[in-house]
Amino acid sequence: MNDEQIRRIIDDTYDDSKEDSIMSMAKDFYSRKMWSTAVLVWVWAIIFFAGAVYSAIQFLEADETKSQIMYAAIFVACVFGIGLMKVFAWEMVHRHSIKREIKRLELRIAQLADSFSQRTPKT
Repeated sequence: MNDEQIRRIIDDTYDDSKEDSIMSMAKDFYSRKMWSTAVLVWVWAIIFFAGAVYSAIQFLEADETKSQIMYAAIFVACVFGIGLMKVFAWEMVHRHSIKREIKRLELRIAQLADSFSQRTPKT
């Protein structure tokens, strides 16, 4: 069997509808399986957001430069914390999609092996 025949077999079995979209990733993240991770991300994001709002208000009310620098640093750290939670959530979504893709590849390899064993004559 040559490369062209192998590519044709793979192309015939490939299904574009199984590709991950942003909506399917969001559904996976808010599934029952990822519930604890979603709660963790949202709780920490809310904590960081509250800290950012508090430090912004305190920054505007502070009279001393030292206090303004401290509240500005806290604000920046809280905004980075929110970004960190987003990145963590995104990585968790991709971790599950990579596992799913590996399972799909294993199934395709098994199907390809079956088709090879059916096409080759047994001696």
